[in-house]
Amino acid sequence: MLIDFPEFNLRLARAARRARVPVVYFIPPQIWAWRGGRVKTIRRFVSLVLAVLPFEPPLYRRAGVPVEFVGHPLVDALAGAPSRAAARRELGLPDGAEVIGLLPGSRREEIERVLPVMREAIARVAAARPVARFVLGQAPTVERSALERHLAGAPPVAILPHGAHAVMRAADVALVTSGTATLETALLGTPMVVCYRLSRLSGVLARLLIRVPWISLTNLVLGREVVPELHLAAATPERLAEETLRLLGDPAAREAQRRAFLELAGQLGEPGVGPRAARLVLAEAGAAMKSAWEEGSHAAPVSGHPRTPAAPGPPLQ
Repeated sequence: MLIDFPEFNLRLARAARRARVPVVYFIPPQIWAWRGGRVKTIRRFVSLVLAVLPFEPPLYRRAGVPVEFVGHPLVDALAGAPSRAAARRELGLPDGAEVIGLLPGSRREEIERVLPVMREAIARVAAARPVARFVLGQAPTVERSALERHLAGAPPVAILPHGAHAVMRAADVALVTSGTATLETALLGTPMVVCYRLSRLSGVLARLLIRVPWISLTNLVLGREVVPELHLAAATPERLAEETLRLLGDPAAREAQRRAFLELAGQLGEPGVGPRAARLVLAEAGAAMKSAWEEGSHAAPVSGHPRTPAAPGPPLQ
């Protein structure tokens, strides 16, 4: 069973199929965004794709790849997120405070390119709305010192380690680096502005290779621009501040995003994504085992023990 990380996992899939081991791919490569030719490799070496986005199954079926939609794991991962009131208590924020959340990403390169833009943008927001509070969700892969260095000279920003979900819930508007965080923010119901910056070379390659009209998963799943996106030349402090102030000053615009987020939640599947995926993996393994027995195979499984029929286990809850 492969999970994400296609650069390594597609090589592993090739080796597994050569060893006559069936391959199930959970969270498959984003062939819909770029490097669509990888679907040929997937068709050759992957027995079953477990899709997590609703528009993926038709793409794989058209390419002749067996696929099942199991839903997005965030549906379950966010079940324990705090309520808005609890998140504000955790952050020490009054109920009526105007709060802007910063989610600058989880990789060093993202922090270096995006956080300075956010810093300059919130300086402009603070000048226009002096009572606004700013909170930042620190990813576990990012050092606090890096955040503090890029925030130098900004209005006061409370940094919350491992508290991205609390920041998303507590904020009136969130500034979010494009990635999975846009889906998390949407599912938690917080209006947002999405931004992303690339190096000059990466920007040129992106224009040439990326085949989708939006960069945020929220807009991609909904099939329309619900949240503003600022990337490449548009990702400037001035534009980011402008979009943030527009949302802060327009309750109708924030409510329109929240309504769209409810629609998004309905498209990402029901809770229980893990058990659904596990049942399909077990079914694939069972079918392979039955086929091997019918062929009279006595090959040892991966563990090295003789192949024996699996005893029925308890049903997955």
